[in-house]
Amino acid sequence: MTAELSPIETLRCDAAIIGAGPAGLMAAEVLSRAGVRVDLFDAMPSVGRKFLLAGKGGMNLTHAEPLEAFIGRYGARANVLHPLLSTFGPQWVREWADGLGIDTFVGSSSRVFPTDMKSAPLLRAWLQRLRHPAPGGEPVRFHMRHRWLGWGADGHGLRFQAPGGEYTVSARATVLALGGASWARLGSDGAWVPWLQRAGLDTAPLRPSNCGFEVAGGWTPLFSQRFAGQPFKSVAISFTDSHGQRSDKKGEFVATASGVEGSLIYAVSGPLRDQIAQSGSATLYLNLLPDRSAEKVLSEVAHPRGSRSLSSHLKSRLGLDGIKMAILHELCPKNTLQQPAALAAAMQALPITLVATRPIDEAISSAGGVRFEALDGGLMSTRQPGVFCAGEMLDWEAPTGGYLLTACLATGAMAGEGARRWLA
Repeated sequence: MTAELSPIETLRCDAAIIGAGPAGLMAAEVLSRAGVRVDLFDAMPSVGRKFLLAGKGGMNLTHAEPLEAFIGRYGARANVLHPLLSTFGPQWVREWADGLGIDTFVGSSSRVFPTDMKSAPLLRAWLQRLRHPAPGGEPVRFHMRHRWLGWGADGHGLRFQAPGGEYTVSARATVLALGGASWARLGSDGAWVPWLQRAGLDTAPLRPSNCGFEVAGGWTPLFSQRFAGQPFKSVAISFTDSHGQRSDKKGEFVATASGVEGSLIYAVSGPLRDQIAQSGSATLYLNLLPDRSAEKVLSEVAHPRGSRSLSSHLKSRLGLDGIKMAILHELCPKNTLQQPAALAAAMQALPITLVATRPIDEAISSAGGVRFEALDGGLMSTRQPGVFCAGEMLDWEAPTGGYLLTACLATGAMAGEGARRWLA
């Protein structure tokens, strides 16, 4: 359903929501259910494009760990998000999905998925409810291919560029759910930042989060050509930032043509990024054998190898081969490879120096955005009454694992509730 206007019209509505991702759709649901007439605008031809892409490998809705641990994943913004996630948290997300007819299950890593692992059925059911709400609700009107251009010259009226030309929308309440700056081709391009700054909303610079990194000097051509795209499995990394805060994580990640990316890297991407911004580089330590003691590793490395090559010896004694063996040759000086004690130590604390993040448009998500200090408890701007913000455009970040989607849904629900109270 797409509503079109003639170029001379000014659309007047109760609530205008800009952005048809999870946060915008959730705000629309809260308002629609309360009987508010909602007009939802998005620059893309269809809704939820990033949501659908995120579900391609399995739709991770939320996470089933205890609530306090869950909220702690939001780092510096945990305290601000605590009241939102206490109300609109993981259990609420599962109940919401169940209300759409989508059963969920908890996987072995405590991540929560729809039973069919897909995002499309959930989105279809959600749109059906928005277009055909229960009695007492108001159907949401969708306006696709409507790109927001900011406010009018007088600071009022929402300007949109649509297939028929430029339009103005006058809304009693506006919910901005514009996304961050990753995956611009899906609609999140950060173009809104200067418009909100001119309107007096305090914003933090947008930065990549859950992103890949470039290694110092790049990989050698041999390593890059042979191993780019291959995973490091069953490894661990440790990183200590300039404040002495240490992160130890176990899992896997991938070598890229010029650096590293993947879930284990994403888990510490924020501290790594901030350290690089502060010092120009950040060094993490890779443990290729996290399930073996240092004594056992040294014993196996020092075991006489006779006429066997070092590679054959390490494969036989420790199971090291492929990319794990290659990274040792890539990063260890020759004399380290020749000294059992130094080599054993390197296997469990191999330094990898990173010097830059990959571009923000490649990141899974972005950090920065509208600071919570510029908003009240209902996520309404203190400088522009009646304007609410939700989703990834707010200044928070979280690791993958259901945390991103849960916070987008929670802030969307809170902004929708705030807008409902404002209109009442």
